[in-house]
Amino acid sequence: MKSQVQPKLIIHGGAGSSLQGKGGLEAVRRSLHIVIEQVYSLLLCGITASEAVIQGCQMLEDDPRFNAGTGSVLQSDGQIRMSASLMDGALGRFSGVINVSRVKNPIDLAQFLQNSPDRVLSDFGSAELAREMQIPSYNALTDLRLQEWIQERQDNFKSTMANVIAEPELVETSNAGRGTIGVVALDAYGKLAAGTSTGGKGFERIGRVSDSAMPAGNYATKEAGVSCTGIGEDIIDECLAAKIVVRVTDGMSLKDAMQRSFGEAYQNKRDLGAIALDASGAIAWGKTSEILLAAYHNGENIGDTLEWTDNELVGYC
Repeated sequence: MKSQVQPKLIIHGGAGSSLQGKGGLEAVRRSLHIVIEQVYSLLLCGITASEAVIQGCQMLEDDPRFNAGTGSVLQSDGQIRMSASLMDGALGRFSGVINVSRVKNPIDLAQFLQNSPDRVLSDFGSAELAREMQIPSYNALTDLRLQEWIQERQDNFKSTMANVIAEPELVETSNAGRGTIGVVALDAYGKLAAGTSTGGKGFERIGRVSDSAMPAGNYATKEAGVSCTGIGEDIIDECLAAKIVVRVTDGMSLKDAMQRSFGEAYQNKRDLGAIALDASGAIAWGKTSEILLAAYHNGENIGDTLEWTDNELVGYC
């Protein structure tokens, strides 16, 4: 297959409140840039957008700094339940798992389901699929997440909130469940894909479903791809990812689609963020929260949004 375009890549590790201290910011930057460097080099070697998304999500799920895979937050009963989805824009195909437990990389299950007639599975179905795939049982719990849950239990769960990053020194205040990871890729053949994975918002009611395994939080077509982060209920209420992608698919520029969608979200007092790419290679990101933990490769160099704290809702390159 002949290469057609310069690959582009953007990833996120959640959204939330301000980072404390230069050391914290640089630690997050290193984590994100390592993923960008490795996945972008693979894109240059010819892997597909979906393969790049899977690789990026796996790396972010394996980093305990982020609330997905290892380092996922605990729900109200002290259990970890994770959700993830993948959408191949070229195929127009969405797949995902909801509230799966004891697997290392939920995105792997979403990948498997791309070729299944049943492409979105709930907790019982996801567990059965993991057994069928012979995925080894894995404990995603970290000491920090356990201590976080114990503290909340002692406080009678007064705060229904989970830190976006699994390092206390990086967070000013405990803030609602914005911890999600996501990847959007444009490959050398002009194809787009998006993937999103989360451990949930923490301390939530058992059975609560996040946006991460819905088109509201993760969506792609041949024209654009979007992965969201933030308060899942806010993302669902805006149907944010699908809304942005449909607007681009219907002819709006990515810049205008992001600006309009985030303007609406801001007016509606939503707390969320998103990363996006279009088929032309345009890169965009947006937030109504204070901080968006995103990094990207524009074909020439790596950039990130970690110090983007102005009042603009949307950024581009």
